[in-house]
Amino acid sequence: MNPCNIIQALEADSSTLAKQQILKDNIDNAEFIEGSTMCLDPLVTFGVKQVPTTDTMGPGVGWDLFKSLADKLIARELTGHAARDAIQSLADNSTIDQWNDWYRRILIKDLRCGTGAKLFNKVQKDTIPLFGCMLAHDGAKHPKKIVGECFIEYKYDGVRVIAIVQNGDATLYSRNGKLLENFPHINEALSKPEFEGLVFDGEVMSEDFQTLMKQVHRKEGAQTEDSYLAVFDMLTLDEFNAGWSGISAKERRIRLTTIRPLFNYRIQLVAATLMDLDTEQGQAEFKEMNKVALEEGYEGLMVKPTNAPYQCKRSHAWLKIKPFIEVTLEVVGVEEGTGKNEGMLGALVVAGNDDGKDFHLNVGSGLTDDMRKDVWAVKDDVIGQLVEIRADAVTISQDNHAYSLRFPRFKTFRGFELGEKI
Repeated sequence: MNPCNIIQALEADSSTLAKQQILKDNIDNAEFIEGSTMCLDPLVTFGVKQVPTTDTMGPGVGWDLFKSLADKLIARELTGHAARDAIQSLADNSTIDQWNDWYRRILIKDLRCGTGAKLFNKVQKDTIPLFGCMLAHDGAKHPKKIVGECFIEYKYDGVRVIAIVQNGDATLYSRNGKLLENFPHINEALSKPEFEGLVFDGEVMSEDFQTLMKQVHRKEGAQTEDSYLAVFDMLTLDEFNAGWSGISAKERRIRLTTIRPLFNYRIQLVAATLMDLDTEQGQAEFKEMNKVALEEGYEGLMVKPTNAPYQCKRSHAWLKIKPFIEVTLEVVGVEEGTGKNEGMLGALVVAGNDDGKDFHLNVGSGLTDDMRKDVWAVKDDVIGQLVEIRADAVTISQDNHAYSLRFPRFKTFRGFELGEKI
């Protein structure tokens, strides 16, 4: 079966199982497998943005001739008008189905038949490499890992970008491997001989995040001139292709800072503060950065242990922390739980003044089952005790007579240690 007919069959059936069977039936079709791999491999790029369709019925073009053109585009031996003219010539000489449903779809990096790399790899294991980058875990769920010597960064509210420089050209991808073609000024800033074979990990930023998101995938007329790439990590292409770098975060940071003088205003290095979270000074610095994150509207903080490697998957080597506030209030009442918490503490009723605001609210999150039992057993004794509460934000209570907290969580009782500052 001709590859264009295989694509048409895949496009005509929405069933995943049916698509999988079509792929199995054509697994020995060398042209189809090679072309699909070329299309779906995210690191294979052709350097062309517009690829025309055709309504001209040509005599047909053999795979070897198309492959020769594709290889020249990949190596950037053909660019600009020369690439445009060569593509148009091939389109004119191809049959309509051959070009529109096969060759063109390879060049636009989209088979448009509901069939991606994962489905191909189910049929023929590891035929197509999958795109991956480091993703963070929620630090709130792993507090015991927020320890030791770490880099702390403000978490930017932008578009995650992996920028790969090869063949003298920078290509930008989303975290899922989707080509990002609306930031030509960033591509140009990274397309330097000194950056050849490097992979930059960062966020594209602009003054207005919502406006930026509207421009990211626009087909034409995108307005992104005010954006820049905020870089927070860097790998070699070999490391990225291997899916990890055994070099520690501290060493990677040193490697990144050595090329910082080559950046222009389109490429900026994200500031990273080195601190030891096992020390009082480190904890104080961490709280101060959290305060700044709240005040200046950052998305949160990133915690990166200095000895951790880079892994192209979700990893505890990066932990994201939402900005939070902490207040100390007095227990003025206790409430019994319901359901599985019946006969135990359900919530602490707390009140008091913190930073000039009068608070009154219930806190039921952050309490373990043992703590609920223990506190309920001496419930009269906890009245008047101070508790530290962590929350996402200050809110106004429904009756507008006092302040409350969004997502309050019990942290600890205060005032039990000798000399403890309250």
